[in-house]
Amino acid sequence: MSWASPEDISLSTSLATYLDKKILVLLRDGRKLLGLLRSFDQFANVVLEGACERIIVGDLYCDIPLGLYVIRGENVVLIGELDLEKEELPPHMTRVSTAEIKRAQKAEKDATVLKGSMRKRMEFLDFD
Repeated sequence: MSWASPEDISLSTSLATYLDKKILVLLRDGRKLLGLLRSFDQFANVVLEGACERIIVGDLYCDIPLGLYVIRGENVVLIGELDLEKEELPPHMTRVSTAEIKRAQKAEKDATVLKGSMRKRMEFLDFD
């Protein structure tokens, strides 16, 4: 029986390279969480320290602080390291308050629902 060398272990557990680094976690429901990766396991359960949820609506964004956050691995779609040397967001993005981003989210959702209902009403027209 052969045992894995330390080099093999670091290659097989690629999340280990992100420990104590700022990462972005994209969740199954579309939320984006940022924070320092403090721990993980074989199921991609992760612990973020200083976590915040980044909400983006159009050119507006808000970071909602969450603190220490445990994420169940089955909800993780993507994990990536953030480059601290680069700007996180394009310069045209505007930071707003939590209340403002919630209003913008609601307006965006209402517009999507209205668009869907209008499309259903117009189904009898064949645009193809």
